Amino acid sequence: MLTIGDIELKNRVVLAPMAGVCNPAFRLIAKEFGTGLVCAEMVSDKAILSGNKRTHEMLFVDEREKPLSLQIFGGDRHSLVEAAKVVDQDTNADIIDINMGCPAPKVNKIDAGARWLLDPNKINEMVAAVVANVSKPVTVKMRIGWDHDHIYVIDNAKAVEAGGGKAISVHGRTREQLYTGQADWSYIKQAKESVSIPVIGNGDVVTPEDAKRMLDITGCDGVMIGRGALGNPWMLYRTVEYLNTGTLMPDPTAEEKIRIAILHMDRLVALKGEVVAVREMRKHLSWYLKGLKGSASIKNSIMEGTKRDEMVRILHQFLEDLPDHVGSDADHEAVPFVQVQCATPAQASV
Repeated sequence: MLTIGDIELKNRVVLAPMAGVCNPAFRLIAKEFGTGLVCAEMVSDKAILSGNKRTHEMLFVDEREKPLSLQIFGGDRHSLVEAAKVVDQDTNADIIDINMGCPAPKVNKIDAGARWLLDPNKINEMVAAVVANVSKPVTVKMRIGWDHDHIYVIDNAKAVEAGGGKAISVHGRTREQLYTGQADWSYIKQAKESVSIPVIGNGDVVTPEDAKRMLDITGCDGVMIGRGALGNPWMLYRTVEYLNTGTLMPDPTAEEKIRIAILHMDRLVALKGEVVAVREMRKHLSWYLKGLKGSASIKNSIMEGTKRDEMVRILHQFLEDLPDHVGSDADHEAVPFVQVQCATPAQASV
């Protein structure tokens, strides 16, 4: 069991807060696949304070997603605190997460994201300021360092704890690495050994076996899955099962992948409207189709599609054209999954 502040999670598997991915449509699917905690994509403190419609939608939390962590970023203490107060008082998120891992230049140039990794004192001051002004648990997502010459993961982890943070997620790469190379889990182990609050490991977890290995090697309290879940929420379910029972569940069939992909698209349409949703789903459908034999033949059509029904037709035709593959996979145990409709941002409390 993993507990963050007063929030008790049902397991140790966490969905990472991926920008452009972790909206309510995908988060709800991740929750239905058993994930202990889902994290929303990061939102700028300035955007929250401006109160525009798009930001309002990004702060929406469907009750069925809970427990949920809503991530904010910023470089100015006053605006970060004020944004955190909005999340604390006007949303039904359970946890407020502060981003200090984003490597994007446009984020770092405003002294936000990974820029914090160079200054443990700032980390302590900013976390303490937020904690003093909110009632929800405050956590931090960080990388191990700015580059290999500036890795202060132990000092930074201690600064979060001293500031009142209730948990830390550590991605085993530096800002300089972006998403290349290998994640160095030894630094996650160092962070875990340096603090008493929960540490969640992140980086290069693409199979259930990876998750178990990370927990064993680092001693961390939870495992965060990001890119491994893109088009593959079964990775979340399979990891939960593997960690709980040692059973490695089968991969999904092509039919199951297409079924969930269409559900994902329909929820996104309900949230954002057909035009925006179908455009956003192009990348998701490419991820859902990855590894399916013959899928390359329809990817161009998927990338050009503009209508929901058109996308569904392409996907169903793809399944019909598959050579008798169904027989070999039909006996796979189905993933327990309850199909529900996604609520709309209009129902949000902010």
